[in-house]
Amino acid sequence: MTKAYNDAEFMLSEEARPLRLLSEYLEPRTRLAELNVHRALIFWGSARLRPREDDPVDEAVDFYAQARELAARMTRWTMETHAADEHYYVCTGGGPGIMEAANRGAADVNRELSMGYNIELPHEQGSNAYISDALNFEFHYFFMRKFWFMNVAKALIIFPGGFGTMDELFEMLTLIQTGKQPRIPVVLYGKDFWDRLINFDVFVELGLIAERDIDLFYRADSVDDAFDFLTDALAQDTVTAQSRHG
Repeated sequence: MTKAYNDAEFMLSEEARPLRLLSEYLEPRTRLAELNVHRALIFWGSARLRPREDDPVDEAVDFYAQARELAARMTRWTMETHAADEHYYVCTGGGPGIMEAANRGAADVNRELSMGYNIELPHEQGSNAYISDALNFEFHYFFMRKFWFMNVAKALIIFPGGFGTMDELFEMLTLIQTGKQPRIPVVLYGKDFWDRLINFDVFVELGLIAERDIDLFYRADSVDDAFDFLTDALAQDTVTAQSRHG
């Protein structure tokens, strides 16, 4: 006789889906608590944006290099300004492209602060090599992955990306707009990309969002600009939190 929880066929069946969902809630919850991980800087962006160091004549913006530099600077900043149990972790979707760049930047400074929430996909996704072994997660369900992103998110830094990045951006803006998620700093990195892609003012002109909703995010066009905005905003949040509990 085989116990149900040892029956691989049953555990992968449609009937056992609630158990699989619960495992993707309980295992990350347990591991994050054991490691005292409770706040992170979330980097999102395309898995297809690669480093341009192999093509020095390419004049396109090297978003990979900029994501790596920004993640490194934020990791260095938190190590210099926060106690060990208050560090901000750099957390990505765990895959290639911008995700790899941010994890790589964090690992350049301290690999133990580099976290990845990988997702099982039929192609293009695989865990990158710059994530702490202890903080390398693998998800099957997108919505559970999103839940854990927002559970630890204290800031979002969103680089150019495709459908997946847009899905993540607008879902999180909706959660913040409706008060389901506390307001956190949101940086859209690459003004030209975002201005060409989305005319946010049209939402306001047509009465589809409030004018104040435009202030839910900040558009940055350089590592310095993003770094200054994030560190100022996070420092203010820390002061506010301390005053509430003081």
